[in-house]
Amino acid sequence: MKTIKTCLLLFAIISIPLSAQTTKRVVKSSGTVNKIEAYYFHYTSRCVTCRTVEAEAKKNLETLYPQLVKKGLLSFRSLNLEESAGEALAKKLEVSGQTLLLVKGNNKINITNEGFLYARSNPEKFKSVIKEKVDELLKNK
Repeated sequence: MKTIKTCLLLFAIISIPLSAQTTKRVVKSSGTVNKIEAYYFHYTSRCVTCRTVEAEAKKNLETLYPQLVKKGLLSFRSLNLEESAGEALAKKLEVSGQTLLLVKGNNKINITNEGFLYARSNPEKFKSVIKEKVDELLKNK
């Protein structure tokens, strides 16, 4: 119970600055980049919801877009912000905390809030959000 309260408090603190960035996009196309990369940035200490967001996001991407995954045009990476690889990529992508991010070239869509809201309580809604956002990136050249 204490872990759940801690996780919810952490999410509340993190989501305040993220709420204004829910669908932040940086649109500066530098050529044609076709690959979509999904990144889940997290800390070492994780609650059930954190793990569920990661597992559901990965599963949904693989289920919704198996051909893109197979061709290497869609990938999912989980990165620990307390390790050098995670820290370096987070800095490059301007991520400051726990984040679920879809990236295609210079286009970025942050779906962290949706992940924490729906991954456990309404996984089908979370799946539809992922589909909507990935489809949006697929349409952008």
